[in-house]
Amino acid sequence: MSRLLLSIVSLLAALLSHFAVAQAQTSDYPSRSIRLVVPYAAGGIADLLARTVAQHLGTELGQTIVIENQPGAGGHIGGNTVAKAPADGYTLVLATIAHNAAASMYGNLNYNPEKDLRPVILVSESAGVLIVNAAVPAKTVQEFIAYAKSGKQQLSYGSAGLGSALHMAAELFKSMAAVDLIHVPYRGSAPAMTDLLGGNIQVVFENIPTSLQNIQSGRIRALGVTSLKRSPLLPDIPTISESGVPGYAAVPWYTISTASGVPDDIVIKLNKAINAVLVRPDMAQRWTELGVTPLGGSPQDAEKRNAEETARWSAVIKSAGIKAQ
Repeated sequence: MSRLLLSIVSLLAALLSHFAVAQAQTSDYPSRSIRLVVPYAAGGIADLLARTVAQHLGTELGQTIVIENQPGAGGHIGGNTVAKAPADGYTLVLATIAHNAAASMYGNLNYNPEKDLRPVILVSESAGVLIVNAAVPAKTVQEFIAYAKSGKQQLSYGSAGLGSALHMAAELFKSMAAVDLIHVPYRGSAPAMTDLLGGNIQVVFENIPTSLQNIQSGRIRALGVTSLKRSPLLPDIPTISESGVPGYAAVPWYTISTASGVPDDIVIKLNKAINAVLVRPDMAQRWTELGVTPLGGSPQDAEKRNAEETARWSAVIKSAGIKAQ
């Protein structure tokens, strides 16, 4: 047998061996614990949602799901971690608008969320609420707009970070209501809420469940919800759209994503398991408590939603001239 033929045979044998090992690895998946990165601080809606899914996903897959909070850079520290992790399906991220649709504000990210992260599934969506510190005199959205335009006080709003859902909701409001608010980014919504309560900032567009207790206690005031329909958690609070900013809507959505090179069969297995968690009858009350609507569906459904939202929020970013270093 010639040297050339021997080389070809050896190469084919190596390729077949590699393919066989890869097939064995994917068919055995998962054979160890899975890491679910939450790219925001503990205590916010993203963290609570991830922990809820992880608790039951572990049962579906027969492995422990380990939550790892990696806040910073508007969620992109955690996103970058997952994008650059081994493409084996053992590192996931609870991705938000920052990763799924609003990366165009960054000129120097170390990764490309659209190309380097692969959506596994749409997890849920949720309405937010415009809330103000109790010292702000406005009782309605219209009163708030008038107060912001009066120049009596320079109003600052907090967010979970550049490109976060809270940031985008506020920027859309600024544009549509023609008001000037100063942005103060945090490493998650929980520290933003702390500063709102302390009076260090005056405004936050927050998720309803994580603000509900403070709204009910009167420590902060809810002016309007960000969805086009009123929330059952705050039935007496009108939508921003019906309160003087017609057509306003900002509804955060969440995906679970992984590195782009993860094999199809692992993505499909994860998708099936998470879908099973989302439709569990005993989880209905928990979704209500979190103020989210479970979504589910295929990976393609998540990709379609991301593409549609990317077009919408990229326009907001461009119009507002938002740039992050």
